Amino acid sequence: MRSSTTTTPSTTPSMSAPPLPAELDELLRRLRLPHIRRHAPEVVATAKAQRWEPAEVLKALFAEEVAGRERSALATRRTAAGFPTGKTFEAWQPEISSIPAPTQQALRTLEWVHRRENLVVCGPSGTGKTFLLEALGQHAVEQGLKVAWFTLEDLGVLLRRHRADDTVTKAIARVLRADLVVVDDIGLLPVAADAAEGLYRLVDAAYEKRSVAISSNLHPSGFDELMPKTLATATVDRLLHHAHVCQTSGDSVRLTQALAGQGVSPLR
Repeated sequence: MRSSTTTTPSTTPSMSAPPLPAELDELLRRLRLPHIRRHAPEVVATAKAQRWEPAEVLKALFAEEVAGRERSALATRRTAAGFPTGKTFEAWQPEISSIPAPTQQALRTLEWVHRRENLVVCGPSGTGKTFLLEALGQHAVEQGLKVAWFTLEDLGVLLRRHRADDTVTKAIARVLRADLVVVDDIGLLPVAADAAEGLYRLVDAAYEKRSVAISSNLHPSGFDELMPKTLATATVDRLLHHAHVCQTSGDSVRLTQALAGQGVSPLR
């Protein structure tokens, strides 16, 4: 007797698996089941060889479709996010960060995103602010959330592009379809008027509705050094009301690695 199991039988792709009948292939195409269509020849060949029950065949085929759709959706979310480098927690070294380990772990749960809270990571250049935000963003995407990545300059461009036809509010609303909006590297360069207004509009529209995460060389209390005081006060008031503030410290990791000869491969 064959023992029953609740797991999906494994399939081993075979180059010799016969193609599907043309009629079945066309039906799968019309039903928009591309992953079943791609894997069905191998699944059917394996099912014959291992004498699967019909239910096992169906389960294996639909498991391939679900897995394929999840991979495609992840790739779509990752592309839409616009991450700058592709860094994830796989390369993150928590012991190097000056942010306490319990805080790092709490951030990685993403509970703050689900609660629509904000995150501010501020400190000197090279202390892992952008790396942490990108890793958190990548993790959020992997968990099925939508992320949008911006610099202040991006916000300025967005504002100028939509100001001409008075669609700024609609443009910001589209940005906030994301569950988490990241604004990176505030404080490195002078803030143009359009960028300052864009940041305010984003933070104001997201207030208690979406999570905003920013990285900055300055603590938000110093934003009036970058933009008009009235605008800075209104922005920071909304940003910090429901925010976790993490301050980084120490020497630049990039500079430390460069001085240790770890920034490049040795010349031969």
